[in-house]
Amino acid sequence: MNSVAISAFKISASIGNRSILQGIDLQLPAGRWTSIVGPNGAGKSTLLKVLAGLLPRVAVQGDVQLLGRPLAQIPARERARQLAWLGQNEGSADDLTSYDVAMLGRLPHQAWLAPPGTADHAAVEHALRTTQAWDWRHRPLSQLSGGERQRVLLARALAVQAQVLLMDEPLANLDPPHQTDWLHTMRALVDAGGTVVSVLHEVSLALQADDMVVMAQGRVLHQGACDAPETHAALEQVFDRRIHVRHLDGMWMALPSIHRHDNKTKEIDA
Repeated sequence: MNSVAISAFKISASIGNRSILQGIDLQLPAGRWTSIVGPNGAGKSTLLKVLAGLLPRVAVQGDVQLLGRPLAQIPARERARQLAWLGQNEGSADDLTSYDVAMLGRLPHQAWLAPPGTADHAAVEHALRTTQAWDWRHRPLSQLSGGERQRVLLARALAVQAQVLLMDEPLANLDPPHQTDWLHTMRALVDAGGTVVSVLHEVSLALQADDMVVMAQGRVLHQGACDAPETHAALEQVFDRRIHVRHLDGMWMALPSIHRHDNKTKEIDA
């Protein structure tokens, strides 16, 4: 039976005067990949930031636990070793080389002002090779395309070698072959005992995870296995039945509905 990697209790969050999350209770299992999906404005990214401890405490009510410990009580350096983060539209200094950017992921493992050690260099090389970014390790970020930058930033997160990896829209700017590579990388991390939590707009790719959290209007509507009929029903419902979940070529896919009437989507017979 899987243990729990992250627990959230009665989580509410506001930005300014606007309420984003409303009383969320959630337990994310360790050693599995959980995808978080929902329509725009559902609160997915805000929830992920709360789970990572990235929002000011004054904006958040409730408690989060990481690997059985209150997140707020874990020292920042220790937390950075246990939990890696890749956010939306993240950047880094454009004059840094890809290798140096990936090496930033090793900072939680290094003594203050100490140079990188053998383990650090090995972790960075493995991460860059995993994301197929090794060939441009000496090139500055300013010379990379959007997709290449994203693969370097993913390498930075992988180089942490954290037990838990949180990612918000990690497939931005990646072409289909590299999206497939990303899927294989996530599966390998989980097979090795890691925990992955990802917010994804690509619903068909999100269905390749182990578990899914379906959100709308700042609440969790459903949590369950990606291959469960109840999850598919919740997914279709939250998108107003404008998608249908079908099993094709050995995997679950979200297909768009094509028949419209009075701005409502009509059911399509399987």
